[in-house]
Amino acid sequence: MEVKKLQFEQFIEAPVERAWAVMFEDETYREWTKEFSPNSHYEGSWEEGEKIKFLDGSGSGMYAEIAENRPHEYLSIRHLGMINDGQPDTDSDEVKAWAPAYENYTFEEKDGGTLIKVEQDILPEYEEMFLDLWPKALKKLKTLCESK
Repeated sequence: MEVKKLQFEQFIEAPVERAWAVMFEDETYREWTKEFSPNSHYEGSWEEGEKIKFLDGSGSGMYAEIAENRPHEYLSIRHLGMINDGQPDTDSDEVKAWAPAYENYTFEEKDGGTLIKVEQDILPEYEEMFLDLWPKALKKLKTLCESK
């Protein structure tokens, strides 16, 4: 199955360091990612080479590793599989149809603020959903970054 690449941008009137922190720190990550799932959270580390789980609160989600981490510049997540009932699945035919898939974040200083660029590999059947959800999530991230 062919994976599509979606791209989104959000300008935030806050320094890069602030945008990076709000995007990836546990408490604020849970806030801006509620657009994807009300109980969205992660378990693991953002350190390069580390495994990380993105969970929805019911034992389901994505299993990944951090492919690259250049603080305040670029973060690349390599999605390796799904999590079902708390268990990683990296071997099913369903997963093998798309894995690995990447989710990349680029942070650029611009006009006294930060331009965040998101690039995500996605299966065509999820494209419409993510075209709807990403702008909402990035708007929430912007609000969080600019309000504290």
